[in-house]
Amino acid sequence: MMTIVKRTLVAAGLATALVGPALASEGTGPALHKQSWGWTGIFGGYNHKDLRHGFEVYRQVCVTCHPLKHLYYRDLMKIGYSEDEVKEIAGNYEVQDGPNDDGEMFTRPATPADRFVAPFANDKIAAMVNGGAVPPDLSLMTKARKQGPDYVYNLLHGFASDAPGEPAAWWLKEREHAGEEPVFPETKYFNDYFPGYAISMPPQLHEGIVTYPDGKSPSVDQMAHDVVSFLNWAAEPELESRKTMGLLTLLYLGILTTFLYGLKKYIWRDIHH
Repeated sequence: MMTIVKRTLVAAGLATALVGPALASEGTGPALHKQSWGWTGIFGGYNHKDLRHGFEVYRQVCVTCHPLKHLYYRDLMKIGYSEDEVKEIAGNYEVQDGPNDDGEMFTRPATPADRFVAPFANDKIAAMVNGGAVPPDLSLMTKARKQGPDYVYNLLHGFASDAPGEPAAWWLKEREHAGEEPVFPETKYFNDYFPGYAISMPPQLHEGIVTYPDGKSPSVDQMAHDVVSFLNWAAEPELESRKTMGLLTLLYLGILTTFLYGLKKYIWRDIHH
């Protein structure tokens, strides 16, 4: 119960932190393109192959800036990685440990028992490297926003240009129609779905940027789908077990109701109204 409460509070805090500046908030940007996610619905579940592909997108692209602080490397075994594979993945990163016998801290290769290693030691360094913006943690991202999976998917597709300071044509037309000067920050990237439209993160997904273990190079759309699937699992790894428990509970209640109804009919069989 405490874990659920903690996740909810962290998600709420992240949602507040993600609210961007109110730049051109009066604009009417494109509506979210709703996607079909396999884990939705009462019988929905995760495709573990998609989750592993999504993890590849994360560790080949997203990990350079975004942490997953609520995941342990051992959690990857839940989506089909073997223990040896997880050890190899974790061993590519270093964590600070200690103190040793001399009272000093030291670094060592990460193990499956460690949390995912953050790309930056602290927020100050993260902000310095990223032009003053701190890349948010992604482990609860799909729960931190309304229509989270669709929002993240559309955000990855929503850049007007690969260059900063270039807003979308529809936004320029709206400013012109409203009689306003179209002022947009030169160091920000225009994104149709980010609050305020001005985002510090440049476009991340490009053709050929990721290679899956089978040697295939996925399309931008496939990468977006896979990484969103992985992030949703990261935010809600218990989804499948919770749904299974819910279905078993409904089955139990159905059997119990039938039994109690039959018992009632038996007890009152000689009573006539």
